[in-house]
Amino acid sequence: MALIEELDRSGSWLFRWRSFMPLVLYVMAALVIFLGQDVHMEHFDLSWSLICLGIAMLGQFIRAVTIGHTPKGTSGRNTKEGQVAEVLNTKGIYSVVRHPLYLGNFFMWLGIIMYVGNWWFTAVCCLLYWLYYERIMFTEEYFLRHKFGQSYLQWSEKVPAFWPRLTQWTSSDADFSMRNVLKREYSGFFAVFLSFALVDAMKNYVRYEYTDWRLVDPFWQYAFAFGLCCFVLLRSLKKYTNVLNVAGREFM
Repeated sequence: MALIEELDRSGSWLFRWRSFMPLVLYVMAALVIFLGQDVHMEHFDLSWSLICLGIAMLGQFIRAVTIGHTPKGTSGRNTKEGQVAEVLNTKGIYSVVRHPLYLGNFFMWLGIIMYVGNWWFTAVCCLLYWLYYERIMFTEEYFLRHKFGQSYLQWSEKVPAFWPRLTQWTSSDADFSMRNVLKREYSGFFAVFLSFALVDAMKNYVRYEYTDWRLVDPFWQYAFAFGLCCFVLLRSLKKYTNVLNVAGREFM
């Protein structure tokens, strides 16, 4: 098999299993904490917690901007069966970066990883993230190049793959839909708060051997409760009502 086909095949395989990547990061984070290597943040610090949460929310904001402007059938939306694209998306956030959803994912996980408290662990996770998603991005771009030909090449020549070039922003033709964001992002939003609470619980268990309500610091208790309320409310609206449905924004 030629290398280009092998890269495409491995990228497709990694895409199908990408949902399990957080589990690997959880295990790695647990090892760092239980081995006492979280030396750069041994105790709860509100300022550092806010910084880490802010970085994670930056990632959520990038995803929201992307999803809020993305209509049905455009590039940037894939399924378990493979790539899906009827139209090449080149405006909005796609005018400054080719893979905004993966950029958003990166910042969401970066904030959580930084909260673990080991700079070497943070650096290793960033490297692993890049190696993992580089194959996936290759597969997506391989598909788009064959489907859209010269239009894709012209777009990719001026738009960077991962780090945005904000000076060339072009407004999207689609209006921003907050309902579409709420419908699609509520689980990921909750997962951020759940992840911070889990990391905090592991740190307190190892450092202080807490097994009661102190296992999670009050700041993360309130943050988790907020995320959980949002999750229950939005999941109920999605499952039992049509409030979050938006014409032309339905996805598989």
